[in-house]
Amino acid sequence: MTHSVAFVLAIVLIALAFDFINGFHDAANSIATVVSTRVLSPSAAVVWAATFNFIAVFLFGTAVAKTMGKGLVDLAVVDATVIAAGLLGAIVWDLITWWLGLPTSSSHALIGGYGGAAVAKAGFTALLFPGKWISTLAFIVIAPVMGLTLALLLTVALSWALRRSLPRRVDRVFRVLQLGSAAAYSLGHGSNDAQKTMGIIVGLLVAEQQVLAGFPVAAMHLTDAGVVPAWVVIACGAAMGLGTMSGGWRIVKTMGQRLTKLTPFGGFCAETSGAITLFVASHFGIPVSTTHTITGAISGVGAAQRLSAVRWGVAGQIVWAWILTIPAAAGIAGLSYLVLRAMVG
Repeated sequence: MTHSVAFVLAIVLIALAFDFINGFHDAANSIATVVSTRVLSPSAAVVWAATFNFIAVFLFGTAVAKTMGKGLVDLAVVDATVIAAGLLGAIVWDLITWWLGLPTSSSHALIGGYGGAAVAKAGFTALLFPGKWISTLAFIVIAPVMGLTLALLLTVALSWALRRSLPRRVDRVFRVLQLGSAAAYSLGHGSNDAQKTMGIIVGLLVAEQQVLAGFPVAAMHLTDAGVVPAWVVIACGAAMGLGTMSGGWRIVKTMGQRLTKLTPFGGFCAETSGAITLFVASHFGIPVSTTHTITGAISGVGAAQRLSAVRWGVAGQIVWAWILTIPAAAGIAGLSYLVLRAMVG
């Protein structure tokens, strides 16, 4: 199927729109804890988070982008229509769950959409299985459990170390420390989530190099989906940062208020544990869910106080949304591919 330059560039814009929605949808991951503890106002929190979302693209490598670009789907079947359908599947699912106030994973929505569109075009052989699928799917469980465990251990250890300190002084100190932990978590968010869209855009540019021949982007000399041009890095970081600045208040309420009650001490433990989990995953090029990670960490803080401190009914609703995300986004993307193929072809 032959596409025009305008069609391919329109898909790049759709990818950046997804990154904006990702930041909008996942703003709760970066700011729910610091807002719910009243360390920062909502407006200050989103600016704080967006700033570190953007800075992250300059501090970390592009291992996650390479996984998305060439580790999940056979590039031989990838074209602009497949990527457009994959992005539509992720965007539609993100908007549905945002409206319902469910903190689902934009990452897994994108992975599901990308895979679903490829399967709609060429069947299940389009998936590079096992490839990076095993580690990606395994971290659906590992990331929240790791976040929960680290948060539980950190909360218990700090509680014991500070057992003789005055509560008022502890609260005052951790109000300051939480600014750092919130920044660290936002760095982790930017290091993992923005890279997923980078990989998708580079995969598109590689697949459509013949269409783009003679166009300025062809000067990047793309040879494979492991190359991530500077303009893609900057554009994705900026789009996510702007999305985060717009805020996703429905999900902030679920994460910061409905799941468990947080103090600055608890917020610090949750954010620090979540940041460590994301840094590890990004280092090894594993596209994980920042939503799963911080939800697990918040639950770990609550469980360290007492199990009843966590509203497990709310947590159960969130888990069901997690389970449905990849197949739901894949289904929407598959239908989108069939529609787009009929329209474009």
